[in-house]
Amino acid sequence: MEILISDRQKDVPVDLTLLKRLARFVLTLEGVDPAVELSVTLVDEGEIRELNLRFRGVDEPTDVLSFPLLEEIAKEPPALAESPPLLGDVIISPQVARKQVKKYGHSLEEEIALLLVHGILHLLGYDHEISADDKIMRTKEKSILNKFFSSRPGEK
Repeated sequence: MEILISDRQKDVPVDLTLLKRLARFVLTLEGVDPAVELSVTLVDEGEIRELNLRFRGVDEPTDVLSFPLLEEIAKEPPALAESPPLLGDVIISPQVARKQVKKYGHSLEEEIALLLVHGILHLLGYDHEISADDKIMRTKEKSILNKFFSSRPGEK
Protein backbone atom coordinates (compact mmCIF):
# COMPACT_ATOMS: atom_id res chain seq x y z
CA MET A 1 0.00 0.00 0.00
CA GLU A 2 1.61 3.22 -1.16
CA ILE A 3 0.76 6.39 0.76
CA LEU A 4 2.10 9.47 -1.03
CA ILE A 5 2.31 12.55 1.19
CA SER A 6 3.23 16.00 -0.05
CA ASP A 7 3.55 19.01 2.25
CA ARG A 8 3.18 22.13 0.10
CA GLN A 9 2.66 24.46 3.05
CA LYS A 10 5.32 25.52 5.51
CA ASP A 11 3.33 27.48 8.09
CA VAL A 12 2.15 24.62 10.32
CA PRO A 13 4.52 21.78 11.29
CA VAL A 14 2.85 18.40 10.68
CA ASP A 15 4.04 14.91 11.59
CA LEU A 16 4.04 13.32 8.13
CA THR A 17 5.04 9.93 9.52
CA LEU A 18 1.96 9.93 11.74
CA LEU A 19 -0.25 10.80 8.75
CA LYS A 20 1.22 7.97 6.70
CA ARG A 21 0.73 5.48 9.55
CA LEU A 22 -2.84 6.66 10.12
CA ALA A 23 -3.73 6.48 6.42
CA ARG A 24 -2.37 2.93 6.20
CA PHE A 25 -4.26 2.03 9.41
CA VAL A 26 -7.58 3.33 8.02
CA LEU A 27 -7.23 1.60 4.66
CA THR A 28 -6.23 -1.69 6.30
CA LEU A 29 -9.07 -1.47 8.82
CA GLU A 30 -11.54 -0.84 5.99
CA GLY A 31 -10.27 -3.84 4.03
CA VAL A 32 -8.92 -1.88 1.06
CA ASP A 33 -6.64 -3.86 -1.24
CA PRO A 34 -2.99 -3.33 -0.26
CA ALA A 35 -2.06 -2.55 -3.88
CA VAL A 36 -4.05 0.69 -3.83
CA GLU A 37 -2.24 4.04 -3.63
CA LEU A 38 -3.45 7.11 -1.76
CA SER A 39 -2.27 10.68 -2.21
CA VAL A 40 -2.40 13.14 0.71
CA THR A 41 -1.44 16.76 0.13
CA LEU A 42 -1.10 19.50 2.73
CA VAL A 43 -1.75 22.98 1.35
CA ASP A 44 -2.09 26.49 2.72
CA GLU A 45 -5.37 28.29 3.27
CA GLY A 46 -5.18 30.18 -0.03
CA GLU A 47 -4.66 27.05 -2.10
CA ILE A 48 -7.49 25.11 -0.47
CA ARG A 49 -9.77 28.11 -0.98
CA GLU A 50 -8.92 28.09 -4.71
CA LEU A 51 -9.57 24.34 -4.92
CA ASN A 52 -12.85 24.69 -3.03
CA LEU A 53 -14.00 27.40 -5.46
CA ARG A 54 -12.86 25.49 -8.53
CA PHE A 55 -14.36 22.12 -7.64
CA ARG A 56 -17.25 22.94 -5.30
CA GLY A 57 -18.15 26.50 -6.27
CA VAL A 58 -17.60 27.70 -2.70
CA ASP A 59 -15.37 30.78 -2.41
CA GLU A 60 -13.98 30.18 1.07
CA PRO A 61 -11.32 27.99 2.62
CA THR A 62 -12.28 24.57 3.90
CA ASP A 63 -10.39 22.10 6.05
CA VAL A 64 -10.36 19.02 3.81
CA LEU A 65 -11.28 18.04 0.27
CA SER A 66 -11.43 14.54 -1.21
CA PHE A 67 -11.14 13.62 -4.86
CA PRO A 68 -11.95 9.95 -5.50
CA LEU A 69 -10.32 8.41 -8.55
CA LEU A 70 -11.74 4.88 -8.33
CA GLU A 71 -15.45 4.46 -8.93
CA GLU A 72 -15.59 1.24 -6.98
CA ILE A 73 -13.30 0.16 -4.20
CA ALA A 74 -11.97 -3.13 -5.44
CA LYS A 75 -11.08 -5.83 -2.98
CA GLU A 76 -8.62 -6.99 -5.63
CA PRO A 77 -6.58 -4.79 -7.98
CA PRO A 78 -7.36 -4.73 -11.72
CA ALA A 79 -5.81 -7.77 -13.40
CA LEU A 80 -3.52 -6.11 -15.94
CA ALA A 81 -2.74 -2.86 -14.20
CA GLU A 82 0.85 -1.75 -14.73
CA SER A 83 0.84 0.36 -11.58
CA PRO A 84 -1.31 0.25 -8.47
CA PRO A 85 -4.67 2.00 -8.80
CA LEU A 86 -4.84 5.41 -7.14
CA LEU A 87 -7.75 5.51 -4.70
CA GLY A 88 -7.80 9.30 -4.77
CA ASP A 89 -6.48 12.49 -3.28
CA VAL A 90 -7.09 13.97 0.15
CA ILE A 91 -6.20 17.65 0.43
CA ILE A 92 -5.86 19.11 3.95
CA SER A 93 -5.19 22.66 5.09
CA PRO A 94 -3.28 22.61 8.39
CA GLN A 95 -3.83 26.39 8.67
CA VAL A 96 -7.61 25.93 8.64
CA ALA A 97 -7.24 22.97 11.02
CA ARG A 98 -5.27 25.14 13.43
CA LYS A 99 -8.13 27.68 13.50
CA GLN A 100 -10.61 24.90 14.35
CA VAL A 101 -8.70 23.46 17.30
CA LYS A 102 -10.14 25.83 19.91
CA LYS A 103 -13.66 25.41 18.54
CA TYR A 104 -13.54 21.62 18.86
CA GLY A 105 -11.43 21.38 22.02
CA HIS A 106 -8.69 19.00 20.93
CA SER A 107 -5.07 19.17 19.78
CA LEU A 108 -3.89 20.15 16.31
CA GLU A 109 -2.59 16.61 15.81
CA GLU A 110 -6.04 15.21 16.61
CA GLU A 111 -7.75 17.70 14.29
CA ILE A 112 -5.48 16.89 11.35
CA ALA A 113 -5.88 13.17 12.08
CA LEU A 114 -9.67 13.59 12.06
CA LEU A 115 -9.51 15.45 8.74
CA LEU A 116 -7.39 12.70 7.20
CA VAL A 117 -9.79 9.98 8.37
CA HIS A 118 -12.75 12.06 7.17
CA GLY A 119 -11.17 12.52 3.74
CA ILE A 120 -10.29 8.85 3.36
CA LEU A 121 -13.81 7.79 4.35
CA HIS A 122 -15.18 10.03 1.59
CA LEU A 123 -12.88 8.25 -0.87
CA LEU A 124 -14.31 4.96 0.36
CA GLY A 125 -17.87 6.09 -0.33
CA TYR A 126 -18.99 7.42 3.04
CA ASP A 127 -20.99 10.64 3.01
CA HIS A 128 -22.67 13.02 5.43
CA GLU A 129 -25.19 14.88 3.29
CA ILE A 130 -28.18 13.44 5.14
CA SER A 131 -28.48 13.09 8.90
CA ALA A 132 -28.45 9.28 9.05
CA ASP A 133 -25.31 9.07 6.90
CA ASP A 134 -23.67 11.83 8.93
CA LYS A 135 -24.16 9.84 12.13
CA ILE A 136 -22.68 6.71 10.53
CA MET A 137 -19.66 8.63 9.23
CA ARG A 138 -19.01 10.48 12.52
CA THR A 139 -19.27 7.23 14.49
CA LYS A 140 -16.84 5.54 12.09
CA GLU A 141 -14.37 8.46 12.41
CA LYS A 142 -14.42 8.30 16.21
CA SER A 143 -14.03 4.52 16.23
CA ILE A 144 -11.05 4.60 13.87
CA LEU A 145 -9.31 7.40 15.78
CA ASN A 146 -9.89 5.69 19.14
CA LYS A 147 -8.41 2.44 17.80
CA PHE A 148 -5.45 4.23 16.22
CA PHE A 149 -4.53 6.38 19.20
CA SER A 150 -5.09 3.55 21.70
CA SER A 151 -2.58 1.49 19.70
CA ARG A 152 0.05 4.15 20.52
CA PRO A 153 0.57 3.77 24.30
CA GLY A 154 1.84 6.93 25.95
CA GLU A 155 1.20 9.03 22.85
CA LYS A 156 -1.73 11.25 22.00
